[in-house]
Amino acid sequence: MLKYLQNYNPMGNDFLSVILAALPIVTLLYFLALHPHKGKSGRKVLGIYAPYAALLAALVALVVIVFGMNMPAQSALAAFGYGALSGLFPIGWIVFGAIFLYTMTLVTGRFEVLKDSIAGITPDRRLQALIVSFSFGAFMEGAAGFGTPVAVAGAIMVGLGFRPLTAAVICLVANTAPVAWGAIGTPVLTLGALTGIPHQLITQMAGRQLPFFSVIVPFWLVATLVLMEKGKWKDVWEVWPATLVTGVSFAAAQFTMAEFGVTMLVDIVAGLFSIIVTAIFLKFWQPKNIITNEMAYAALDGKPVKARAAIPKHSGEDLFKAWIPWVFLAIFVFLWGLPSVKTFLNHLFNPTFKVPYLAGVVFRTAPVSPTAVAKAAEGASYSFNLLTMAGTGILIAAFLAGVFFLKVTAAQWREIFFRTLSRLKVPLTVIATVVGLGYMTRYAGTDAILGLAFAKTGMLYPFFAVMIGWLGVFLTGSDTASNAMFGSLQQITANQLGLNPLLIVTANSTGGVMGKMIDAQSITVATVACYENPDEGVDAIGVIFRKVFWHSVALAILMGILVWLQAYVFTGMIPPYHP
Repeated sequence: MLKYLQNYNPMGNDFLSVILAALPIVTLLYFLALHPHKGKSGRKVLGIYAPYAALLAALVALVVIVFGMNMPAQSALAAFGYGALSGLFPIGWIVFGAIFLYTMTLVTGRFEVLKDSIAGITPDRRLQALIVSFSFGAFMEGAAGFGTPVAVAGAIMVGLGFRPLTAAVICLVANTAPVAWGAIGTPVLTLGALTGIPHQLITQMAGRQLPFFSVIVPFWLVATLVLMEKGKWKDVWEVWPATLVTGVSFAAAQFTMAEFGVTMLVDIVAGLFSIIVTAIFLKFWQPKNIITNEMAYAALDGKPVKARAAIPKHSGEDLFKAWIPWVFLAIFVFLWGLPSVKTFLNHLFNPTFKVPYLAGVVFRTAPVSPTAVAKAAEGASYSFNLLTMAGTGILIAAFLAGVFFLKVTAAQWREIFFRTLSRLKVPLTVIATVVGLGYMTRYAGTDAILGLAFAKTGMLYPFFAVMIGWLGVFLTGSDTASNAMFGSLQQITANQLGLNPLLIVTANSTGGVMGKMIDAQSITVATVACYENPDEGVDAIGVIFRKVFWHSVALAILMGILVWLQAYVFTGMIPPYHP
C-alpha cells in the first residue's frame, strides 16, 4: 500500500527547507495583496483578481509538494480536492445560508425596520459597531463559528450605512477574542482530544488570557473605525464609558464561564451578557457628540453635513417581524451546535467516504509525532453531513421566518435565491481554492516545517508558541484546524523544554485567534457579506488584507508577551495540571 512519511527537512538544510515550505504562502500574499493590476471594477488596485491569486498559490504548492516534498501527485491532488469540498461544505454553505437570510430581509423590506431599531438603541456609529460586530458577532461565533459572525455582522453593518470596506475591516478585527470557543467550543474540544489534556483545563487557561483582550479589542475596534476614516482621537475617547462597559461585561462573563470549565457556552453566554448590559447602559448614557454614518461620510467626502432624519417609529408587530429571522437564526445555529442534535441528525443522513489516495497514506514523523513514525495514518474521511451543517440550520430559520411571519411570495423566493447565488459564485471559488491549498500544506507537512522553525527558539518559545498558532490559523482559516495541526507539536516541545504543557498547548489556540482576521477564507467571507457587487468585493480582498494585517501581528505579539510572562513571571496564573 502507498505510504507517505512527512519529511520536515526535505532539502537537507533547515533554512532551505523553511524557504521551500514558505513559497506557497509568499506567492499567495504577493499576488493577493501586493501585485499591482487593473481590477475587475476598472480601478488600479494592489493584488490580482483573488481567484487567480489563490489558483497560482495552489499551483506553486502542488509543485513544491510533489517535487520538493516528494509527496505522490495523486495524494497531493486528493488533498486539494478534499480541502476544496470542505471549503464549500460546510464553510461555503454557512455563508450561503447567512447571505440568503439577509437578502430575504432586504427583499421583504424588513431590514429597514431592524436598522431603525438598532439606531433606536444608539444612533452613534461607534456604538453600533460595538454592539453588532463585537457583542453580537461573539455570540454568533460561539453558536456557529466558521465565518458566520463575519457574514452576519458584516451584512447588518452595511445595512446600517457603514461602507463595505469599513464594515469588513471592523468585523474582522472584532472576531478575535471569541474564536477559541467558536462553534460550541470546537477548537478547545479538539485540542483537548488531541493532547489528552482535559478541555476544562484548557478553557480555564484560555480564560486567564483572552479576557484581557476582550477588554482591549473594543477600544481597538473603535479606534480602527475612527482613524481609518480620518477621524480624531477625541472621537475614540468620547465613547470610552460605553466601550469599557462592552468589553468588561464580555470579559467578566467570559472569565467566569471559563473558570467553571463550561467550554461549550463561554462565548454564547458572554456575547448575550455583553449585548444586554451594553443596551441597558445606553438607555442611561449617550455620548455628548453623536456621530452618525451620514455625518461621518459627509465630513470625509468634504460635503455639507445634512441633518439626520428622525428615526421612524414602528409598531410592535413590525419590530417582531424584522427581528424574527435573526432570532430564528440564533436559535437554530445554537441547536445545530449541540452534540445531541448533531448525533440525531447524523443518524438520519451522514454519507461518509474515505478520500482515495489520501486515507491511510500520510504518516507524521518525529518530532511532530510522539514516536519516530506515527502509529496511525492521518485521517482523511469526508462526511457530507448536510443536515448537521450550520448552514442548513440557517436556511431552515430563513424558510420558517419567511413562510410563517414574512409571508414571502414565490416571486420573492426566486429573487432571493438568484441574488444570493449571483453574489456568491466568485467568492465561493476563492474559499474552495484557499481551503484546498491549506489541506495540501497540512497533509504534505510544509506547515509543520514552519512550525518546527519556531520551535527552535529555546527560552523564547512561549512567545513563539503563540506565533505557531497564529500561523496555523492564517494558513487554514480555522483555530480548530490549527489546533489539530500543531497541538501535539506544542505539547512535545513544551515537555522537551521543561515548560508547562497546559500553557503552551493553550497558547496555540489563543494565539491562533489573532490570525483569524488575516486568513483568506475569513476575508473572502467578509467581502461576500459587505459588497453587493461581487467584482468590487473581489478587488477589495487585497485592500482588506493590508488594512488588517498589522492589527493581527500587533495583537499576536501582545498575546505572545502575555504567554511568555505567564511561563516565567506570573506562573501562578496557570491552573494546576498534573499529566
